[in-house]
Amino acid sequence: MEDRDLTRSSRSIGRKGEYQERSYRNLLQNHGLVSFQVTVKETDLYIKATSDLRKLAHDSVIRHRYLLEKYITEHSGFLRSLVPLPTDEFAPPIVQDMMQAAQRAGVGPMAAVAGAMAEAVGQDLLKNSSEVIVENGGDIFIHSSREVQVGIFAGRSPLSFRVGLKVPAANHGWGVCTSSGTVGPSLSFGRADAVCVLAPSASLADAGATAVGNIVSSPAELTRALEKAKTIAGLCGVVIIVGDKLGAWGEVELTGI
Repeated sequence: MEDRDLTRSSRSIGRKGEYQERSYRNLLQNHGLVSFQVTVKETDLYIKATSDLRKLAHDSVIRHRYLLEKYITEHSGFLRSLVPLPTDEFAPPIVQDMMQAAQRAGVGPMAAVAGAMAEAVGQDLLKNSSEVIVENGGDIFIHSSREVQVGIFAGRSPLSFRVGLKVPAANHGWGVCTSSGTVGPSLSFGRADAVCVLAPSASLADAGATAVGNIVSSPAELTRALEKAKTIAGLCGVVIIVGDKLGAWGEVELTGI
């Protein structure tokens, strides 16, 4: 993992200018929820909830960032590792989530950081809102009693913003996380325009998207990448876009946009 921003490490969704415009955020269904943004250092969250919980979200980000930054300071190998690390029972919950997700996916723990932060904040907000959507650099935590549609941004691919993923209603949270080897500053060993993963954990979806994306060097690798996704316990489905080619596996329902 090359990028050291705590919430940009593995999944910035666009090139620098594209990312700053945040145009993809318009592709999250509203459902009448209140939308607001919370920014703390590099962490830039777009949140939907039943009311404006900006203060609670801000406090949540500060708390989880503090715990994560403190752990990184005390464990120098955590930040740079590209392979799973042993679980640390004394680590804060957000770090443990990242470690467990990384172990399942076979990647370094920071590959799960954006999803982990989105989910940690989302779980905190659920104490005050029955529905919550937290987007963090293209990685999303969703807890909704209604179906949510999420557009897939795939850089310069002709399929970018042409395909969406239907996330079913559930009484648990979903993670919808995207990795790209062609857009954004983050490290990927592959060349996929988008690898979008659905899982009941945003940390796992984030780590899984990195693991699958790392082996997509061309459209010819689609089948092998989908087979890789099947081996990661807990993933529910994946959508891979490389140029004008698309492959999908699992419990994912696509929709046109």
